[in-house]
Amino acid sequence: MPGSITWRKARPDDARFLERWDEDPDVIASNPNDVGRTDWRAEIERNDPFSEILIFEEDGRPVGVVCDIDPALEETHYWGDCESGLRALDIWIGEARDRGRGVGAQMMRLALARAFADPAVRAVIIDPLASNARAIRFYERIGFRPVERRRFGEDDCLVMRFDRPA
Repeated sequence: MPGSITWRKARPDDARFLERWDEDPDVIASNPNDVGRTDWRAEIERNDPFSEILIFEEDGRPVGVVCDIDPALEETHYWGDCESGLRALDIWIGEARDRGRGVGAQMMRLALARAFADPAVRAVIIDPLASNARAIRFYERIGFRPVERRRFGEDDCLVMRFDRPA
């Protein structure tokens, strides 16, 4: 079981963790077409109004990251035309030693609680690769449900949705 998991907004010096985590084989396998494409320091320093990068720590040690995006406002329109009231999350655990211990489940629960703290948010969406059965099972255990299979550039993904709890 993981220790105490907390989150904070990413700082420019966190780029070193993110860059190192991007080199992990499991991270590469989960998103092979984005490897090495992100200038993390620049992304963190942008401080744009439609996304945030959150660092998750276990007892003060960085273990993972969540990118929290408003897909209706995101400037590249990666998600296409989206209704308002959605959040899109990308989540990953940085190092292999931190996977399979419940860290990801705690991170996702905290990220969902944070998203739904905004009363305007009706649902959270994610887009794991359709071939990533392990990730899809993880998201289903959390409560996400499959919505549609969609291509995002070169990636064949399964769009999944978690609606606001009643």
